[in-house]
Formats: sequence, structure tokens, C-alpha cells
Amino acid sequence: MPAFDERRLEMSKEELHLLKDVFQEACGYVLREDLKFIAERRLAPRLEALGLKDFRAYHRYLRFDPKGQDELESAIDLLVPHETYFFREATQLEAFTRELLPRIVARSPGRTSLTVWSAGCSTGEEPYTLSMILDEVAAAQGWEIDVLGTDLSRRALATARHAEYGQAALRSTSEAQKHRFFDPVEKGHLRVKERYRQRVRFGQLNLLDRAGAELLPRFDVVFCRNVLIYFDPPTRKRVVDLFFDRLKEGGTLLLGHSENLFSLSTRFELVQLEGDLVYRKPLP
Repeated sequence: MPAFDERRLEMSKEELHLLKDVFQEACGYVLREDLKFIAERRLAPRLEALGLKDFRAYHRYLRFDPKGQDELESAIDLLVPHETYFFREATQLEAFTRELLPRIVARSPGRTSLTVWSAGCSTGEEPYTLSMILDEVAAAQGWEIDVLGTDLSRRALATARHAEYGQAALRSTSEAQKHRFFDPVEKGHLRVKERYRQRVRFGQLNLLDRAGAELLPRFDVVFCRNVLIYFDPPTRKRVVDLFFDRLKEGGTLLLGHSENLFSLSTRFELVQLEGDLVYRKPLP
């Protein structure tokens, strides 16, 4: 196998387009030209580990080697951002708690459960945050709360299941919240308390895997925040259509503040809350 040339760090435009096609086909992630430098630095060690001389050879490996699928999963894990933290986008969470949840309660007298999907949950901070927020509702209404977190990354999901976090993940968490929702562990880390972990389950899912997604239950609420921004418009539409189909009638989709459904879908109703805009699957 050819020796790795440490001087060969740059990715040609042609190599960039070859790899872009692979990643976009696999998971919808768009490797833009402005991300080329990041891709070079993060993927170059993989070339060295595999003994490949350049990114064209890496493309061939991903496409045709028997182990290419495993390597593709590792490459996507290296490229797709996993930046998140507890109680992220607090204004939206406040609107969800004070406005949307009471509407769900009023609309569904006699209900006994609430199902929530955190799509693209990364290392688990969002689904655990939702479990913490919904704990009061569960206690007041006597509901069973089921929160599902899914992500493409096995490594991120392993961190999520372990439920132990450092200060970066807790940067928007108050001292009172830390005391209430977490137990201290070694090295200054905190672990989500069992009460909030037990309502959350995790699973690996590619949002382009329609067949896999159809195995999921239908949800009252879907959170997919700061995920669609990494897709091209056709892929965004595919994913939004998937959310529509997996929501119960009257169910709600919440996106990140930099995301919207304009030009993507007319199937949802736009709902104006005092603190946010959300999207609802119409009732029959």
C-alpha cells in the first residue's frame, strides 16, 4: 500500500466534489467549498491510518472497499458538527413550556402519555433537557413521558447514553438547575439524574432512511433544531416530509431559529406563539 505523503494535505476541487457526492448521498450532509479546509484537517489522519496517498484514493476506498461503509460512518462522524448544550435556545424552550404544552393539555383531555422526538440529538443534551422540562407536566397531569433521541453518530449516542457531561455542555445551566437535575461525578463532571434518564431512549437513525423511520411511533412533538442547515433544499424537503408523516394529527414541529419551512412545505400550519413560531400538522 502506498506510503502516506504528509505534504499532501490539500484537497483538489475535483476531490472535493467526489467526496461531496458520497456524503450527500449517504446522509444529506453538504460538504461545501468553504468547509474544505476543515475536511482536509479532519480526514487527513484517516488517510494516514489507511495508508492512502490522496483524497482520490480515499474516495475509491469509501466507494468500493469492503470496509468502506464503516469508514464512511467514521468520516461523517468527523465532519458533521455535534455542537449542543443543555437548555439551548432558551426562548424557544420557554415558549414550548408556557404556551405549547398547555395547548396540548387543553386539546387532549383524558390523555395519558406524551411522545417527543429529538431528531439529530447528537450527544443527548436536548432530549435530556426535554425530559427535565416535561417532568413537571408529567407530575401535574399524571402523564407517561416518552422522549426519543436519534442521531446518525454511534459515538455521539454512546456519550448520550452515558449521560455524563462537562462544563461546556452546561454553560447555559444555572446552579439551581445543576443541583436539581444532575449528580456530581469525578473530574467536575455532572451526570443526569436517573429520574430524567429513565424517560429518554436513544437510537441510531439516518434521517434519509425512510424505511427505518417508519418503524418509529407517531409523535406529539418533534424537535429538529440546527440540523436542516447542513442539508441541501431537496434533502431538507425529504426530511420535513418525514417529520410530517411521523407526527400525530395536531402534532408540532420545532426547528432552530435559523431554520424555517418557507419554500419547503405547505403541508404544515404556521402557529404564532408569543415567543416563537412553530409548525403544526393540521387536524382532520
